[in-house]
Amino acid sequence: MVTPKTNPEESRNEQELGDETFMSADDLRTYMSEMEKSQAMKSTDGMDRAGKAREEMRKRMAEPVEVTPEFMKNLMQSLHSKLRTAAARRQTELMVMRFPNEICTDKGRAINNAEPTWPDTLTGRPRQAYELWRDQLKPAGFSLSAAIIDWPGGLPGDVGFFLKWAEAKK
Repeated sequence: MVTPKTNPEESRNEQELGDETFMSADDLRTYMSEMEKSQAMKSTDGMDRAGKAREEMRKRMAEPVEVTPEFMKNLMQSLHSKLRTAAARRQTELMVMRFPNEICTDKGRAINNAEPTWPDTLTGRPRQAYELWRDQLKPAGFSLSAAIIDWPGGLPGDVGFFLKWAEAKK
């Protein structure tokens, strides 16, 4: 019987599996812990970025936009294009705006409860969008509804405006 001789060089080579260095159980646990920390940091970084983006959007949406003839022309062209596309798909409504509930003076409570006075809680660009509908689209037969469209952590989140053109039920 031949006893294999062991030298440190061969021991290191035996620990290699394929192209990767063999990890002990402790090394693997450390690796897993580091990966979890890395994922948590990425998640936190992502949440921080998402929070900052949401805050920037809230600030932008809270500020009214300057309504020039050029702005209105571009807005109406875009809206007509989206309406034609939705109608071609046989849809009868289109979400035309999404914004954080914080833009409403009551954080979307009146919208969530379908109170008839919900438009009074609007500020900034959502208020301008409502006024555009009231002054130009409602006379053309369109209806507008508002709804809370997401519930992060079980709390009211973003609000959606839906432009509808289905025939009224009789």
